[in-house]
Amino acid sequence: MPRIAGQIDQAKTEAILDAAAKAFGECGFLTPMDEIARRAGVSKQTIYNHYGSKADLIRAIVEQRVGEITAPLTAPDAHDHPEEALAGFGRVMIEMLLKPRGNALLRMTIQASDDMPDLAQAFYEAGPRTSRRLLSVFLRDETGAGRMAVDDPDLAAEFFVGMVIGGHQVAGLLGQGRDLPAAEIDRIAREAARRFMRAYARPGG
Repeated sequence: MPRIAGQIDQAKTEAILDAAAKAFGECGFLTPMDEIARRAGVSKQTIYNHYGSKADLIRAIVEQRVGEITAPLTAPDAHDHPEEALAGFGRVMIEMLLKPRGNALLRMTIQASDDMPDLAQAFYEAGPRTSRRLLSVFLRDETGAGRMAVDDPDLAAEFFVGMVIGGHQVAGLLGQGRDLPAAEIDRIAREAARRFMRAYARPGG
């Protein structure tokens, strides 16, 4: 099926978003679109045709990452194994947010927020707000099905995210973080999920 005007294929989309994330993380928001286009192997006009501004490009990067983070919560069998789904959510969140590139993107957004509030808003709405909303929906569904007892899913979602990333993200933002090995990431995510499920267990369940 032919693509509509302004639409680009998935391979180019992935190349643009990956190149932009790396470039923004290394050079900040002032990275020229020419540099992003060079890294992605596309024309600058192709980027502008698909993403109208740098804020739109940031939003697309964050939306892509949130989709990966929340995938364990939306998998077909997520509600059959809620603790595993929560652990998967936590694991990918750590991998995405605590790695150097993720912290660099967040630091860049914080630094630019005073002068470019639209950028900060795009980052927040596409990232933290969306991931927590989807986690809240998952917890609400689990409670409705009688598998958990969560009185305030929105607050509980904040609690779980805090358990998972906690001080690690602060350390990363201050340049004091470390690249966690996969085994430690898995241990943190599983322990957070186990404790969370115990805290919100259905009485008598």
